[in-house]
Amino acid sequence: MPELSVVIVGGLHADARKEAVARLLTDVPDSVVLHHDLSTAAAGTVVRTIRDATGIVGAGEAPLVNDCACCALREDLVPELLRIRDAGGTRMAIVELWDSVEPKAMAEVVTAGGLTVTGVLTAVDPALVLPYLGNGDDLAERGLAAAATDQRTVADTFARQLEYAPVLAVAASPEADDEDRELLAQLHPTARQVPIDDLTVPAPRRRPLSSLARAALAGFDVEAADAAQHPACALLPADADAHGVATLVWHRRRPFHPERLYAALEDLTCAAARSRGRFWLADKPDVLLHWDAAGGALCVESAGPWLASLPDAAWDMVPPVRRAAAALDWHPEHGDCCQHLVFTSPALDRDGLEQLLESCLLTDAEYAAGRAAWKQLPPAFDTLLEV
Repeated sequence: MPELSVVIVGGLHADARKEAVARLLTDVPDSVVLHHDLSTAAAGTVVRTIRDATGIVGAGEAPLVNDCACCALREDLVPELLRIRDAGGTRMAIVELWDSVEPKAMAEVVTAGGLTVTGVLTAVDPALVLPYLGNGDDLAERGLAAAATDQRTVADTFARQLEYAPVLAVAASPEADDEDRELLAQLHPTARQVPIDDLTVPAPRRRPLSSLARAALAGFDVEAADAAQHPACALLPADADAHGVATLVWHRRRPFHPERLYAALEDLTCAAARSRGRFWLADKPDVLLHWDAAGGALCVESAGPWLASLPDAAWDMVPPVRRAAAALDWHPEHGDCCQHLVFTSPALDRDGLEQLLESCLLTDAEYAAGRAAWKQLPPAFDTLLEV
């Protein structure tokens, strides 16, 4: 069958997303937009539409799966894309995700279905980055939940949409200032930012092709994108300070005291618009823990063992990208065990934040007592980790 390019465009900034989709549809001949509207889930179905540059060319419904609109989308997406491919005549299928659907899951579903994802884009209005990162409302409160059990917030959903995509489709925003644009740059410094309305100068007698379309067709590696989000090898932001926005990278080789860190969680979580990374608790010295905070809410999860705690025979089962990341940061005594947390925000109190973090580490005497003593410390995080 002829190759079909699948481009995924997502983002909670609906106006910017629609603008990006319209730009792609206009710019690339023989393209269609596939969209599943999850707002109709209350009626028991998800409404699917397919449109080209002239308007809607197809529509249908997909029933909910286990009372889950996002599950219905997963079940329906690949069969519809295969049907579009098999019908021929379509060069690019633009999958416009509904507001709160995250691109990571959909890119993995499409790739597993045997189709080629050539681009994943998150559309962004720079003026809305800080308001959305600071919005701790549940998606359900905003009518944006993708399932009855959806407990995500606006802030954490937006953060994952933003940080997963290698390309950010940036809307022209008269309300955005230098601080807004700097915040966007520091949150995802490795992303390629492409203005939605930017046009490449056309060659003679050739149709102009936007920079956005070129980025959408440039290629996408789903495994590399997944590795870039894993807490053990994530491509975290670097230290920065410009236009009133700062990023603090805090890296230490001593574990946290569980009770002191737990007591400081609220202050640490509220210290920055966004913070993430990996951390090391003294009472769980073999467990790599993931820190993920936005909108004043913190999610702490186990990400499995530190590589230093694994027997040599188990290393062959570890992905090469993780082994490489560990090797770059290997300590002769502790291996890859460490604190690596990153805080990004306007008006960040770097000194106060560093002092608070330092106060949560083991003291010299506690550290010298060794691992056997560390494991006897009160397990303050068991409730958060559901142990």
